[in-house]
Amino acid sequence: MFYTVCYSQLIFNQMTNTDVVKKLIGNINPVGETNTDNQRFENLKEMCELVNNLITDIDDMAYRNKCSHEYSVKRASEYASNFLTKTVGIAE
Repeated sequence: MFYTVCYSQLIFNQMTNTDVVKKLIGNINPVGETNTDNQRFENLKEMCELVNNLITDIDDMAYRNKCSHEYSVKRASEYASNFLTKTVGIAE
């Protein structure tokens, strides 16, 4: 049933990647009720692990390709590096 709902939302609402991840992981905002907040804390830990993994992948790609002489590879590396330093705030 969950997949049917998600699939229909993908077709009719054009869900973004962020929407899909939030739907899969669940709400992370605490409400002040212990049982709900325990589940949301687990969701938060899952989301933080995902973000860490994604940032690690982006950083690895940027580092491996920073000296490339190929335009498209260098462009991707520079974009990722700028994202990490200017958007995320990670120093080089």
